[in-house]
Amino acid sequence: MSNKQPLIDSNDVRFYSGRSNPILAKKIADYLGVPLDVTHYSKFSNDNLFIQLGASVRGRVVYLVQSLTTPVSDHLLGLLMMCDIAKSAGASEIHAIIPYFSYARSDKKNAPRISITARLIADLLTTAGATHIMTMTLHSAQVHGFFSVPADPLTARQLFTDYLRPMNFNPEETVVVSPDMGRAESAARFAESLGLPIASASKTRVSDTNVEFGGLIRRQVKGFKQAIVYDDEIATGGSVVGLSKMLVDSGIESIRLICTHGLFLGDAFERIPAIPEIKEIVTTDTVYIPEEKRPFNMTVLSVAPIFGEAIYRNYSHQSINELFDFGDDPEN
Repeated sequence: MSNKQPLIDSNDVRFYSGRSNPILAKKIADYLGVPLDVTHYSKFSNDNLFIQLGASVRGRVVYLVQSLTTPVSDHLLGLLMMCDIAKSAGASEIHAIIPYFSYARSDKKNAPRISITARLIADLLTTAGATHIMTMTLHSAQVHGFFSVPADPLTARQLFTDYLRPMNFNPEETVVVSPDMGRAESAARFAESLGLPIASASKTRVSDTNVEFGGLIRRQVKGFKQAIVYDDEIATGGSVVGLSKMLVDSGIESIRLICTHGLFLGDAFERIPAIPEIKEIVTTDTVYIPEEKRPFNMTVLSVAPIFGEAIYRNYSHQSINELFDFGDDPEN
């Protein structure tokens, strides 16, 4: 635990981590100056999961940190079980801290006989006992509306801005690129924070790993030498690889990939480095990436201070508007 003065009363709260990202959970707890309490996990021979929270939660404010990363179903069930445990053990509040909310892309019914799974998970979390949800960079704003309890989708935009601003990009040579129109508004806010122009691509998904882009993006980036591709997540790398190739064909000489959630599944770490114009990949630790798997040109920024500050402000009944994904950016 940090030696600094605790931001919240450690006697009033319990702070637990699921198995998906205990390192991030520890960083958030350290920011707040509270201990990360023990959670006991095991599996029975029939593959049933056993979880026990290691300290009494009765009458206390409980924080449960769990990213819904691979294996998603195990981590989701673990989070639901922890919520249910805290609820049945008499916790006064149960805050589900979900740095990466999987299934956020399942936000609409665009085919018959399918589930709007983002809404289903929101309902399950509430049923399990969560009284508040805190997450980061949902795929679309409408997912926020699926929750029937207060929900705070935070943003890492200022984190990226603070990292890139010292590089003093020339707005006549550098353009921020949104891989699809759905993220264009967020990318525009990011571009404005750096004083750079914005270009938006029109994307059609062919499969889970391949996409096609419209030709309009070529005209938008004409004359620029550098591109900063800004996206909410990179999974298999299909979108950023296809877009990067088009940018290179359009005259872009240097590319930086910026994403909040870096999943990098399958052969993503082979496909992306195969494009030499991609000079840097910047992501956050909402998804845990072992250091030995990170490419040499990857920078991982920690979102722990963002979550820690949001938890503190929520606990002390202060506004978190400037940390909110769909709110106004803080003044610089």
